[in-house]
Amino acid sequence: MRFSKLFIPTTKEVPKDCVLKSHNYLLRGGFIKQIGSGIYSFLPLGKIVLEKVKKIIKEEMDKSGSNELALGFITPASLWVKSKRYNKYGKELLKFKDRKNNDFVLGPTHEEAILECVKGVVNSYKQLPLNLYQINLKFRDEIRPRFGLMRAREFIMKDAYSFHSSKEDLDREFNLMEQTYRNIFTRLGVDFRIVEADSGAIGGSGSKEFMILAQSGEDDIVICKNCDYASNIEIATRFPNTPPLPAPHAEFNKFYTPNIKSIKDLSEFFKVDSFYLLKCVAKKAIFDDGSSKICFFFVRGSDELSPTKALNAVTNANSLEDLSIDDLEKAGLKTGFIGPYGLKNIVDTEFIFFDNELLDSNNLICGANERDYHFIGVNLGSFENLNYKDLIEIKKGDLCPKCKGKLDITKGIEIGHIFKLGTRYSKELEATFLDENGKAKFFEMGCYGIGVSRILPAILEQKADNKGAIWGNMAPFSVVVIISNVKNNPEVEFANSLYESLKSHHIEVLLDDRDLRFGAKMADFELIGFKNAIIIGKEFKNNKFELVKREKLQKQVLDSNILVSELIKLL
Repeated sequence: MRFSKLFIPTTKEVPKDCVLKSHNYLLRGGFIKQIGSGIYSFLPLGKIVLEKVKKIIKEEMDKSGSNELALGFITPASLWVKSKRYNKYGKELLKFKDRKNNDFVLGPTHEEAILECVKGVVNSYKQLPLNLYQINLKFRDEIRPRFGLMRAREFIMKDAYSFHSSKEDLDREFNLMEQTYRNIFTRLGVDFRIVEADSGAIGGSGSKEFMILAQSGEDDIVICKNCDYASNIEIATRFPNTPPLPAPHAEFNKFYTPNIKSIKDLSEFFKVDSFYLLKCVAKKAIFDDGSSKICFFFVRGSDELSPTKALNAVTNANSLEDLSIDDLEKAGLKTGFIGPYGLKNIVDTEFIFFDNELLDSNNLICGANERDYHFIGVNLGSFENLNYKDLIEIKKGDLCPKCKGKLDITKGIEIGHIFKLGTRYSKELEATFLDENGKAKFFEMGCYGIGVSRILPAILEQKADNKGAIWGNMAPFSVVVIISNVKNNPEVEFANSLYESLKSHHIEVLLDDRDLRFGAKMADFELIGFKNAIIIGKEFKNNKFELVKREKLQKQVLDSNILVSELIKLL
C-alpha cells in the first residue's frame, strides 16, 4: 500500500478532552473518528489493527473447539424481564420501543439471546458440551463516556457462551477458556495478569479478569511480589494481620467517652492500637422492588470497608447508599457510638455483618449505642449467631494469602472476563436438556468475554511513549519505507524496488511516497507507530539506508545491497 493512497488523516493538535495518551494518539494518528458521544468510526488504520486482534482471537477460539456465530444487535426486552435483569442492570441498558410498541434493548451482553438460540434445539446431553462465540457490536449507555475507546458507549466484544451437563464439565471448560485467553493475550504481546474478580451484574459463582498492566488503568489490582497471586481489589484477600501488643486487657464495662466519635480520637483516648477498636459502617441497602433497609458492617478500626464486598454480603441488594446523621438519629442510633450490643432491638434489620478476621475476637472496644459511651473488654466469642463475611479492603503491605509475601497494589485495564454462570440464566429462561436418565435438567453455563475494541487503547496505555503509538505485535504495518526526497529519482527508484520486493515476500509494507518534508514523515511514523521504518535519505549517496525500530527508536545503517532475506530477519 502507498501512503498517498491510504486514508490516514493525521493531525498535530491534541484534541479537546483527551486525558489518556491512547485517546490522543488514536485520534491524531487517524485510527478512529468520533461521530457522537462515546461513538467512534474505525478508519482504515484502526480497522487494520482491529482485524489483527480479531484474527488472533478467532484462531485461538476456533482451536479451543468453540463455534462462531452472529447474534442480533437488539434483543426483545421480554427475555431480559424473564432473566430478571431488565431493571437490575441499571440505566446503562438502552431500552426502546419499535413502531408496534414492542420493547427492545440494545444488548451490552447476550446471555438471554444465546439461550434462545440453544433452547429447544439442544435437547440431549449427547449434544453437550457446546461453546458458541461471536465478535460483534455491543452498546452500553454510559452516563459519561470518556477516554475514547476505553469507555465508549458502542464497542466491539468477543462474547462466548458454553453449555454443559454438569458442574464438573463447566469447570473443565472454564479452565480451557482461561488457557485460551492466556494464549490470546500472549500472542497480542502485552504484559497481563489473571486476577480473581467479582461477577457483578452478570452473576454466577466463579469469575476471573484479564488485566493489561498500565498506570492509567481504572482498576486497582492486588498482586504479590513473591508469587502469582493476583486479584481485583474488590475481592482480594490477605493473610490475617498479627495482633499488635500489648492488647488492652480489661473487664467488660461501659466507659464514659465524651464527644469521642472517630477511630483516631478513640485510639488516642484509650491509648490502644486501632486494631482493637470495632468500627461500624452503616449503609442503606436498596432492593429490586424499591424497598430499603439499614445494614451494619463491623470491621477493625485499622481496616476499611470494601464497598463491593459489603454489597455482596447483602442478598439481593442492588446498591448501598450512605446514611445521613438524620437517618441514623431517626433510627435511634448515635453517630460515632454504634456497637453490636442490643443493635437488633434498636433497628429492625437482619443485615448485621462482621468481618471474618473478627471471629471470636476479644479485648475489643466498641460503641455502646448511647451518646458519649463505649464498651471496653468486649468479647465477640460471647455473642451468638453472628454473621461473618469477608468485608475489608486490602492495603499495600498486607500479607499474601498464598505465600505470606508482601502485597502491592497496581493499576490495570480489564480486557477479558470469564464467568461460571451455572444455572443462573437457564433456570430463569427455562432452558433444559434430557440427561442420561431422560430427566430434564437446566444447562450449566459459562460466559467468556473480551473487549476487542478496548484492546487497542489498552496496548497503547502500556506501550506508547511521549512521541506516539507503539503497538508491538499489533502494528498496522511491519515497516514503512520513507522516501526522504520524492524529487530525487535514484531514491524513488530504489524505494519502489525495495517496496515491491518486500511485498512479494508477504511483508506488511507501506511506501511513504508523499511529497512532504522529511520531518513530517518521521513525525507520522512516530505518531502512528509502524513497527519499523526504512529511510531512503542522506545515507543513500553512500549506497546505504537507515532502519529505525519504532520501539526505543533504535537506528541501524545498512548497505543498499543487503539481501532481502537478511533485511526481513532484521524486521
